[in-house]
Amino acid sequence: MRRTSIASSAFIALAAVLGLAATPALADRAGYLETIHRHTTLALTTPDNGDLNPYAVVVAPVSAGKVLKDDVLVSNFNNISNLQGTGTTIVDFNPATRKTTLFAQIPRDTAQCPGGVGLTTAMTMLQSGWVIVGSLPSKDGTTATRGEGCLLVLDPNGKLVATWSGPTISGPWGNMAVVDKGDRATLFVSMAGFDVPGPRVLDPETHYPIVLHKATVLRLELAIPKDKPPVLTSQTVVASGLAQRADTDNFLFGPTGLALDDDDTLYATNGLENTIIAIDHASTRSDSGGTGRVVTRDGLLAWPLAMAWTPEKHLLVTNGKNGQVVEIDPRAGKQIYAQWIDNDQAQSPPGNGDLFGIAMLPDGSGFYYVEDDMNTLVKATR
Repeated sequence: MRRTSIASSAFIALAAVLGLAATPALADRAGYLETIHRHTTLALTTPDNGDLNPYAVVVAPVSAGKVLKDDVLVSNFNNISNLQGTGTTIVDFNPATRKTTLFAQIPRDTAQCPGGVGLTTAMTMLQSGWVIVGSLPSKDGTTATRGEGCLLVLDPNGKLVATWSGPTISGPWGNMAVVDKGDRATLFVSMAGFDVPGPRVLDPETHYPIVLHKATVLRLELAIPKDKPPVLTSQTVVASGLAQRADTDNFLFGPTGLALDDDDTLYATNGLENTIIAIDHASTRSDSGGTGRVVTRDGLLAWPLAMAWTPEKHLLVTNGKNGQVVEIDPRAGKQIYAQWIDNDQAQSPPGNGDLFGIAMLPDGSGFYYVEDDMNTLVKATR
């Protein structure tokens, strides 16, 4: 499917039609997205077992085991029956050969993971070669039968070697922010599963699934012994009280995107509130920063999901409610630009529910993203 960029004036007109506010920065300031003009479909993300719904996108920082440096790893959240919370596979796309192979297929009924396996957007590959991925499982594709889930540790050949679970871990959901020092690492992961009921439990006032303010962002400290799996040494909740709720079509909504700045500010997407928030002193604080401070809200945002840093230290944020990616200057609190990267007219608005993970190309010249409607990995470049 052909993807096109929309110039500023055309975007403003279309934004008005779709009820989206265009910020002043859109008209008077150039950004990274304005340099992106080509969108190339690279590969199908569905492996032989038929798993669907690509979520996480991670670029390999090293060559290890079956993975080569700069390969792209993609997790799948649905099984062949398209039931959410039942996907068990991670695929590996090699940009040089343009071949896609199966990196891992984790047993669905892994007993050490409460509720089983349903792979989410929470995934990273460490410099030591270990892959860590979140699971938020379901038996019937809804949160009515969800399990608490866990974090799964895989070796560089895709073999499951450890699971982490416990009272602070409930539905590891969003893309991770990572500080990797080789022999130790810090992970930030959003947790969106706490006490979430089934999607038919409605708020009597709104008649939508009930919203709970129990989602968190958890900081995990890891020690990584040479040639041994990472060891979880400490856990700290650095954000809490964030919005989460079940959803029939989207399984659930909760904080998804995480990005750590050089000044130790952790930015997070709080999708139900349609905001980007900031948590100060994220790597060193010993308590929760609560719901943080609002950096920007509404405007071009429409259920903001995953985030990635541009070379200019702007954030690219995928929207869940339409097929746009939004560029934000977080330090200035300004929304700069938005581009339609999935304009599938089968959804309303176009691309609604199609975008999830995003990751920058290693040289910063573009970014990778996945399209749920086509089960594909796409590259956006200049």
